[in-house]
Amino acid sequence: MFETLSLLTLQQYWWFIVALLGALFVFLMFVQGGQTLLNTLAKTEEEKNVIIASLGRKWELGFTSLVMFGGALFAAFPLLYAVSFGGAYYVWMAILFCFIIQAVSYEYRKKPNNFLGQRTYEWFLYINGSLGITLIGIALATFYTGGNFIKNDMNLSSWTNHTYGLEAVLNPFNVAFGLTIFFLARAQASLYFINNINEANIIKRARKQLKIDAVLFVGLFLLVAGMLLFMSGVAYSEKGFEIVSYKFLHNLIDTPTILGSLLTGVLLVLYAFYITLFKASIKGIWFSGLGTVLTVVSLLSLLGFNQTAIYPSLSDIASSLTIENSSGSHYTLTAMSYVSLMVPFVLGYIYLVWKSMDKEQITSKEVESDHHHY
Repeated sequence: MFETLSLLTLQQYWWFIVALLGALFVFLMFVQGGQTLLNTLAKTEEEKNVIIASLGRKWELGFTSLVMFGGALFAAFPLLYAVSFGGAYYVWMAILFCFIIQAVSYEYRKKPNNFLGQRTYEWFLYINGSLGITLIGIALATFYTGGNFIKNDMNLSSWTNHTYGLEAVLNPFNVAFGLTIFFLARAQASLYFINNINEANIIKRARKQLKIDAVLFVGLFLLVAGMLLFMSGVAYSEKGFEIVSYKFLHNLIDTPTILGSLLTGVLLVLYAFYITLFKASIKGIWFSGLGTVLTVVSLLSLLGFNQTAIYPSLSDIASSLTIENSSGSHYTLTAMSYVSLMVPFVLGYIYLVWKSMDKEQITSKEVESDHHHY
């Protein structure tokens, strides 16, 4: 089946898979968002334990989706993986450190006689949810704004400055993109708590906090969308690479499917905020989750299609990466495509596990009766 597809079709298929996995990870970042709200929504130790227990049941799903995203990127587009993860070394190592301390914190926060103390691990969770998520947003934003790298005819690449990715934090678009994801994660965390926790005080505070984070997210999203539409991008053809004004705006106009998906996703997220804040609904997380996935897939699709560079080079435009010059071989992508047919079964398993864990909303009595809670 996949053997008959052209290499370009396989490359486009795998960019969509990568975009989908990235979108699922962005949705599951509500765990990190919830970690930053721990001391805002919880005023007692019992309430804090309820929030940690609620997040603790889902944090591994987010970690797994991040690994799947990185693995798919490595296997399908090894040159992109090598240039970004190897070149922007300091940024990705900082992100990795933030996720290591998250895993350690859930494991040891409540362990008796831990030498760092419970409060330290809660600070680790805050760092993961704030610095870690913002840095991921900044790193993803460089796929639009580019990186300082060059590559030769042998596909050997090198970074052209000694900050190795840290310079990305000086780009206003990158920072705005990172903060947008940060406040989206916080807003979705409130939506998740409203759906998952049965504690009146926590829910009341979550609805109040949602108003703040939703407004900040919408404002930042509009800023990022405006900057993206007016941004120049790198296009490629048989003649080579060239900078095109309003490239991403042209991509939206030329691909109505992406435009429709993007608008649908945005409207679903806004609808989730509306029904939660004005209709007292507890189901906003599902509309927001679907909307987030559609929006992120659409935004990443602006890069991989319509002959657009997925990682422009700021040092040498001819070194820019595309889905065509950074992918694996036809044989590799074909073999991986058969493996990708298992993805729906994995997602179905996640859904069943999620549904099983969330049959009933979490209460403080349930958490305190569990001697092995996080």
